[in-house]
Amino acid sequence: MSYKGTNKFVHIRFLLRCRKGIPSSLRSLAWQLLSNSKDLMDQNRGKFEELERQPGDPKWLDIIEKDLHRQFPFHEMFSARGGHGQQDLYRILKAYTIYRPDEGYCQAQAPVAAVLLMHMPAEQAFWCLVQICEKYLPGYYSAGLEAIQLDGEIFFSLLRKVSPMAYRHLKKHKIDPILYMTEWFMCVFSRTLPWASVLRIWDMFFCEGVKIIFRVGLVLLRQVLGSVDKLRDCQGMYETMEKLRNIPPEYMREELLVHEVSLEGATHTSLYPVVHCRQGSGF
Repeated sequence: MSYKGTNKFVHIRFLLRCRKGIPSSLRSLAWQLLSNSKDLMDQNRGKFEELERQPGDPKWLDIIEKDLHRQFPFHEMFSARGGHGQQDLYRILKAYTIYRPDEGYCQAQAPVAAVLLMHMPAEQAFWCLVQICEKYLPGYYSAGLEAIQLDGEIFFSLLRKVSPMAYRHLKKHKIDPILYMTEWFMCVFSRTLPWASVLRIWDMFFCEGVKIIFRVGLVLLRQVLGSVDKLRDCQGMYETMEKLRNIPPEYMREELLVHEVSLEGATHTSLYPVVHCRQGSGF
């Protein structure tokens, strides 16, 4: 089953439901249907088990092993070294390196896979990760990070139109987008936002695509650097980077952030054609 191919009215209902927040009891299935990962899994029955049986490249396996304890260490699922959560995370990340040996493993994939595992079993999480890496964020996790650098340039050009003051400040202090937006985008804000906000943004991300990540980033920069008052505490590069690494909690609150992200999309919808074409979202 997939929600794709339904009429535009149903699409709009999905969009509004996702913006309102998917009920926790439905989130696992919804993410799989929205991403089409369920269809992909059904088309590849037995593939995950086949990948698990293969030995994998020791180079990647060693790095993955070292990264396991860094993923949500205070969450009960990942708190125990060698516990079932870390074991499943290892299985998924190892399987991906075998599934896409040309890409191997990127450390930003670990928190993304961990969030998925909190909502679904390992095999389902694996195929959902595949869709994120190949459909939603293609090229983000490849060596060289060319895709994230390209999106950094697009993001900065959008910022110039959305928040000229923030744009001028970052340009003045030579703060390249890659310095602050890499973790935001590659980890889909899972290491940045409060948990309630992460879930709401992911609901929208699976439904509407990568443009949601752009909007969240633009909203945060406008909130943090978008006025004279806000720039008083950011006199140089160091102060600005510290502010971006420690965004005030009030700017990341669930309802405020979702409202601003939705408003950003409605207000500047004409700015996103390039972003929209970079990846096929649900619309």
